[in-house]
Amino acid sequence: MRILLDTHIFLWFISGDTHLSANVRDAIRDPDNEVYLSTVSVWESIVKYQLGKLPLPERPETYLPKQRDLHQIASLALDESSVVQLAKLPPLHRDPFDRMLICQALQNSLTIATADTAVRVYSVSVL
Repeated sequence: MRILLDTHIFLWFISGDTHLSANVRDAIRDPDNEVYLSTVSVWESIVKYQLGKLPLPERPETYLPKQRDLHQIASLALDESSVVQLAKLPPLHRDPFDRMLICQALQNSLTIATADTAVRVYSVSVL
């Protein structure tokens, strides 16, 4: 399975948060799965950190890539073909970061690991 982590899923995973389901945790740890963190999630985390809404043990520009590498999660860049998907996406979800993650999942045939029920209304595979 090819999995794109929603921002909160990545943060829950690296912090050992009990909100993360065992099913998702096991899928992330499964060496047969390809697991990705989007640069969109890093962007979102930096914005929230700067607004004081996301406490982290280190500055996000250091902490997030370090944690991604530590857990052997690949980085997924935001490319033009994914952004173009936005024109086809119905406005069912208002969060611009989540909308872009949906576009990346659609463009790259990825399953999104998320607890956000609003993402499930799109025709994208959800874990």
